[in-house]
Amino acid sequence: MQTALTRLLGCRYPIIAGPMFLVSDENLVGAVARAGATAAMPSLNWRQPEQFREAVRAVRQSAGGLPFGVNIIVNKANPRVERDLEICAEEKVPFVITSLGNPKDVIRKMHAVGSKVFCDVTNLEYALKVQELGADAVIAVSAGAGGHAGPVSPLVLIPYLKRHLRIPVIAAGGIATGEQIAAALILGADGVQLGTRFIASQEAKVSADYKNAIVKARPEDIVLTLKISGTPAAVIRTPYIDRVGLDLNIVEKFLLRNSWTKKTMKLVRSLLGARALEKAAAQTTWKEVWSAGQSSGLIEEILPAAEIVERLVKECETALARAKSFD
Repeated sequence: MQTALTRLLGCRYPIIAGPMFLVSDENLVGAVARAGATAAMPSLNWRQPEQFREAVRAVRQSAGGLPFGVNIIVNKANPRVERDLEICAEEKVPFVITSLGNPKDVIRKMHAVGSKVFCDVTNLEYALKVQELGADAVIAVSAGAGGHAGPVSPLVLIPYLKRHLRIPVIAAGGIATGEQIAAALILGADGVQLGTRFIASQEAKVSADYKNAIVKARPEDIVLTLKISGTPAAVIRTPYIDRVGLDLNIVEKFLLRNSWTKKTMKLVRSLLGARALEKAAAQTTWKEVWSAGQSSGLIEEILPAAEIVERLVKECETALARAKSFD
């Protein structure tokens, strides 16, 4: 299963276990890397920069020299972006995934130490910008993704970006099976990124209630809320989500539109949303805020990460072989 992604990183399979807030830690990332795929973790999963550095070193040891990555939110609402970037460069993290901001400094600094940079994109305009800045690949976040989902169907976004870009395109959003990986590859993707499927893994450091909610959820149970960060984010619909609603109140909307208060409001909204996610992920609470994508409807059991990778690869190979029989 050699593609542009496997050649860039030196992994066996073109599969990334995406970086998930509170979910992706040393154990999960290491397990996926050892299984032949690769994985990334958000730097903000650790409260202090030096704790994050220790995690990077632990993953490097756990992965046995195999590639892994780190996600950095690069907008101004992240006060740790510069320090976390310094650590990634000093530790020579194999690849960094940027989201929600301008990746110029990340690309410059990580390229200087021989690392790769992938950028989350949801449209062609931004994809072209990061390509010109020197990004090594884009992660095409489409409709159906968990977290900050894009608005465009993957059936359109993947070939559309491939038609206009020179760099590899990694498909993300709504993928949980090998058949879907095969479909993405046929559409032209150079690899895939899966998030929700790995929440329902034994290694994921979240509560059993969260994992079981993934298994039980239907695609139509996933809703987009502005309450997490002020930007539409996909979560499982729960009684608590119904109670608080999906939209911001009038005051919050005004503060987000005002140029004087926009930055502060984004930071406050992100901190409050992160706190809600953290409490719900770690323990049973009536405030159930569980991030997930529409692929929850295709996930039926909680498995070891290595077994998830093995199944994905077998299903993908079977689907690709079946597609050849149509000739």
